[in-house]
Amino acid sequence: MNQTMLGVLGGMGPLASAHFMTRLTLLTPAARDQDHVPAVLWSDPRVPDRTRGRLSGGADPLPWLLRRVRGLRAAGCGAIAIPCNTAHGWVDDLSAEGVPILHIVDATAAALRAVAPGGVVGVMGTAATLAMRLYQDRLEVQGWRCITPSEAEMATKVSPAIALVKANRVAESYAPLAEIVRSLTARGAGAVILGCTEIPLGIQAGPHHTLGVPVVDSIDALASASIAWWNSQKS
Repeated sequence: MNQTMLGVLGGMGPLASAHFMTRLTLLTPAARDQDHVPAVLWSDPRVPDRTRGRLSGGADPLPWLLRRVRGLRAAGCGAIAIPCNTAHGWVDDLSAEGVPILHIVDATAAALRAVAPGGVVGVMGTAATLAMRLYQDRLEVQGWRCITPSEAEMATKVSPAIALVKANRVAESYAPLAEIVRSLTARGAGAVILGCTEIPLGIQAGPHHTLGVPVVDSIDALASASIAWWNSQKS
């Protein structure tokens, strides 16, 4: 019997990782319990803020992330999904622990290719995700040109909306996030990446089908990559 499981390093934030588990379940072609992906979710919201840790001298999240990767490895996990985009700024250190990390940006790129095989794409994310160029560098070598919100849009719309989701005020986050999607579209984006796992929750809280541009959900993309990894373990 295959004892391998998927590890999910969650809690960043808690709602996003819970939603990831829901999407992992709903996207899996399954007729019974045993057809689903066996997974261990470690959801610990005490991990220090990744944006503050990267941009403003906050506590370093790496020791916390390493401890959780080691715990998931000890639990028998053969690969790890991290439903937090900004945490991928430390992915090289985490991968050095010997468990493959299913990279959320690579997963999102695969989903993006289905709706926008090239051209200009908008990227929404935390200030740290954008500053670290987690999406821009990986996508631009594959042929996309990335545009991002302005500093003012980040400060007044995107970052406050992400904070609203983390505070369980999800419905209130839709309007500012939708405004940024429309702004990126007006600047030429043929698709918009929701590159923070709080952002899809906010967008889905409103009439997102009226936005007029494809949006690529990094949570769904990572869930699909996780399912593909599990299917590869069974073959």
